[in-house]
Amino acid sequence: MSDKAWGGRFEEELNDVALRYSASVDVDSRLAPQDIRGSIAHVRMLAAQGIVPQADADAIVAGLEAIAVEIREGRFVWDNAREDVHMNIEATLSERIGAVGGKLHTGRSRNDQVGTDMRLFTREACEATAARIDRMLAVLAVRAAGTVDVLMPGYTHLQRAQPVRLAHHLLAWAEGLDRDRGRLLDCARRLNESPLGSAALAGTTFPLDRAMTARALGFAQPTRNSLDAVGDRDYLVEATAALANCAVHLSRISEELVLWSTQEFGFVRMSDAFTTGSSIMPQKKNPDMAELARGKTGRVVGDLVNLLVMLKGLPYAYNRDMQEDKAPVFDAFDTVDDTLDVLTGCIATAAFSRDAMQRALRDGFLDATEVADWLAERGVPFRDAHHVSGKLVALCVREGKVLSDLSLAEFQAEHPSFDASIFGALDMETAVERRDLPGGPARQRVLAAIQELRGRLSGRELDVDAVAAKFSARPVVDPRREQA
Repeated sequence: MSDKAWGGRFEEELNDVALRYSASVDVDSRLAPQDIRGSIAHVRMLAAQGIVPQADADAIVAGLEAIAVEIREGRFVWDNAREDVHMNIEATLSERIGAVGGKLHTGRSRNDQVGTDMRLFTREACEATAARIDRMLAVLAVRAAGTVDVLMPGYTHLQRAQPVRLAHHLLAWAEGLDRDRGRLLDCARRLNESPLGSAALAGTTFPLDRAMTARALGFAQPTRNSLDAVGDRDYLVEATAALANCAVHLSRISEELVLWSTQEFGFVRMSDAFTTGSSIMPQKKNPDMAELARGKTGRVVGDLVNLLVMLKGLPYAYNRDMQEDKAPVFDAFDTVDDTLDVLTGCIATAAFSRDAMQRALRDGFLDATEVADWLAERGVPFRDAHHVSGKLVALCVREGKVLSDLSLAEFQAEHPSFDASIFGALDMETAVERRDLPGGPARQRVLAAIQELRGRLSGRELDVDAVAAKFSARPVVDPRREQA
């Protein structure tokens, strides 16, 4: 490390072990595009303010643009001895254009520089992940439209509970993911302030135009407090918390895909493209992508904990601990982005089994609530009606029947209000259609929800059908094919 990097205060080179320990270029070199954009905006502002000559600024911009090309093309040689992305770029610039390159850092510190880089990166990453969520939502909208007439058991406590439409269940997945998208974009909006000009912690004596650099980099405004600008990373915590929440939603979706693909459920057949076999059991078709998505959620939650623990004991202004903020943030975005892509493919190419879902509907007493509701609608207090329905279920369990197998006399033995219309109430389609409320599983409500989701996505300029077409989404399995 040259003494020019740190000034004349130091008489010895940094110890080799300390250099390896403190170097971060293997991680933060990923910020090179943001770092160069920030530097170009800064030096153009310096020239506009008369702080550096225009000719010097032009030479610096040209040098930075040339380095940017080399980095994009993979020709730039990173040097661990220069510690981080900032020093690698600035030192290379000075080697190429001479002492003029040293003027780039006028009125700036690496503290506000890295804060700017991370805000630029996080803003862009939030928007990119939100776009991936939209693609998954588009696939869910298309799959829901194709399964409106498929009924399945809804579950509580992993016990069959009440009948719903498969489309209604898929739309439940979509709702959580859409909120995750909103959280990421809220974070991008909140972090959209420029730290440039905050310098190390107390600003600078140079007459910087902070509004100019903020505009050049697409920020809404400069940050309001220089200490806060360089000393807080709550926007990274917020982004990573949103990612962790998204990862948990994806994990729960994955869990259902894993369960549904078992022989015990048989609700879904996963595509060969998103499953693997066994090294010893030839018959196996394992939902490994869904399992990995479930497992990788722990990494993202760990990334959030990493950031929180790193920050919790820091005094205000910049501390070197903050060098450790980048790896967990990069990992969280990368993991969630990959998981979104994989699960989008899993869902788009899965084949759902109408036949298996119908069998599950018949065997699970999912019509027991219909019996209680039927009585309550005729003036029987619901708690009494609930008790009567429970006794009828117990009778069926003892005799190996389902509720529709009982005779009218057996119904009336439990309560005299029953008449022959009770049998119509036990039809699963009827039971679902009776739940005709906003947010419910009745057919017209589900169709309206699909159209509303498509409308939201179209309003974001997403072509829903074009996205789904990329995956060759499969139809519901024909029961006749299952029996063949």
